[in-house]
Amino acid sequence: MSPPDLERWRLVLGTPAEPDLGAPGGAAAERDAALDWLYGRDPELGERGVRRGAGGDAARSDDRTGGDGPSRLTTVDWLDAVHRLFPKETIERLERDAVERYEIHEVVTDPAVLARIEPDATLLRAVLRTKHLMNPEVLALARRIVETVVRQLMDKLATEVRSSFQGTRTRRPSRIKNSRNFDFRATIRANLAHYRPDEKRLYIENPRFVSRTRRHVEQWQFVLLVDQSGSMLGSVVHSAVTAACLWGLPGLKTHLVAFDTSVVDLTADVTDPAELLMKVQLGGGTDIAKAVGYGAGLVENPRRAIVALITDFYEGGNTERLVLEVRRLVQQGTHVLGLAALDEHANPSYDRGTAQRLADEGAHVGAMTPGELAAFVAERIGR
Repeated sequence: MSPPDLERWRLVLGTPAEPDLGAPGGAAAERDAALDWLYGRDPELGERGVRRGAGGDAARSDDRTGGDGPSRLTTVDWLDAVHRLFPKETIERLERDAVERYEIHEVVTDPAVLARIEPDATLLRAVLRTKHLMNPEVLALARRIVETVVRQLMDKLATEVRSSFQGTRTRRPSRIKNSRNFDFRATIRANLAHYRPDEKRLYIENPRFVSRTRRHVEQWQFVLLVDQSGSMLGSVVHSAVTAACLWGLPGLKTHLVAFDTSVVDLTADVTDPAELLMKVQLGGGTDIAKAVGYGAGLVENPRRAIVALITDFYEGGNTERLVLEVRRLVQQGTHVLGLAALDEHANPSYDRGTAQRLADEGAHVGAMTPGELAAFVAERIGR
């Protein structure tokens, strides 16, 4: 095994492998210290006969000697080190583990750390979970993370939403020459006579385009009910961004309502999703029936309304009342959409029994990305 391979294995296995693989040196020693600062606090180390040293360093459980290693890293030092020593993908994983696995709150509550950190979705979730711990100075820095990540999500999702509401392509020819409506196959067929075998080129003299049908969105309501319990944080973020993207579309009246055991109408803040997220209070119990009842009260024209419920379907209130509220909405002609919570790996995680009962009442139950939700809304109101 080559020295670089031995070094990599030493970094993976940690201090207990040092007698066999040797001590790392140079940049490898710095990487080892940065990794040990984070993963040396893992409680499983004790179960494997490894204890943590005073500085978070792992050591053999039978080691009685004093240490002469580097002084303990601070959170700021650690962040500076990982950004200097590791590639981008590894940095993102280390920061995610620091926040989510080991709950190192300094990453999002220390002004010195926040000033250095690169905003991403993991840090956004961490900020929203810990913002109640922040003083005004830290909150101002944390808002930078929220605004940056929300803007990134908006830029990505807005394209999907616009595409959903711009109409569907038909096979009818169009005289409007728009690159978005370019018909590749029809153009090839229409210009085959202009193919030059000697040049292996097809010269296009007659490009073909298709038309689009426009979606009609007059007099529709979209009521988005979002479970804001702690496990639903990702859904709250994407729902806020989705509602902001849908806001202002011609003829579509959008409402955003967050709930746990209480119901909070956030519609007035939809145009500023970053501000909205800073106001959301995560946690608490869940009363889905109460939220659905509130949403039903917002409906003005039942047959031109969509009520979308985003939750894990674990009802802390009255399940029979929830079923009754959904039944009433469906019977009056309202489209009811039940969207299951997704875990961090995009796998559905929800109470299938309650979800099935709502589906039996006529609700559309499933799991959708924000883009798919926008497409569902566009498809329904375009009929």
